[in-house]
Amino acid sequence: MLFDTHAHLNAEQFNEDLEEVISRAQEAGVTNMVVVGFDHPTITRAMELAESYEFIYACVGWHPVDAIDMTEEDLKWIEELAAHPKVVAIGEMGLDYHWDKSPKDIQKDVFRRQIRLAKKVKLPIVIHNREATQDIVEILKEEGAAEVGGIMHCFSGSAETAKECVNMNFYISLGGPVTFKNAKKPKEVAAEIPLDKLLIETDCPYLAPHPFRGKRNEPSYVKLVAEQIAEIKGLTYEEVAEATTQNAKKCFAIN
Repeated sequence: MLFDTHAHLNAEQFNEDLEEVISRAQEAGVTNMVVVGFDHPTITRAMELAESYEFIYACVGWHPVDAIDMTEEDLKWIEELAAHPKVVAIGEMGLDYHWDKSPKDIQKDVFRRQIRLAKKVKLPIVIHNREATQDIVEILKEEGAAEVGGIMHCFSGSAETAKECVNMNFYISLGGPVTFKNAKKPKEVAAEIPLDKLLIETDCPYLAPHPFRGKRNEPSYVKLVAEQIAEIKGLTYEEVAEATTQNAKKCFAIN
């Protein structure tokens, strides 16, 4: 049992061989996955996939890089989609200071509005954070995001920050980088955060784990993430697979 909590099977990189990719995931033991939409085309495709496959769920929100493009209608649309039985979270949302397409003040406003929307529809949130940790933690606190909690997606911060997020009702999700030889922080997070607060993900087609680093990532590779966490924690692979799957089902309220 494996649960890939953050996949972009809605990306064009999977247009040619989606069925084979899904097949390989199932052979690897992946029983559930969440496909994340973050703008018009990707949200639309995430919904199509969630409706086509029983084991695929959708997360819908607006990416911080594209915050400048979000309209009132978009936010209303996301709120309407939140009522769909296969939509399990709002996101990915957050802040991204690496790219400068959307000014920081607009990113922050769009982030706050999505947190408020998630509280209104009572769904957890999925956080994208790039080079913006302090501001993200501040906004989560100011907006009372602990009320709905959620996931720190592909967490790359320190173990200290991870603990702060856990205290705000968030799960820490680790992906491919935890398998990289030089990835000190994700390994420390895997060691220090309790298993009942950890999730696993691929963020495919990005961030493929070792030994596929630099290649297209896919949900079947989430097994390598679970194996690495098991090694770091001195647990069996089965223990990590089972616990992270149960954590995901709890977070997303999936029976």
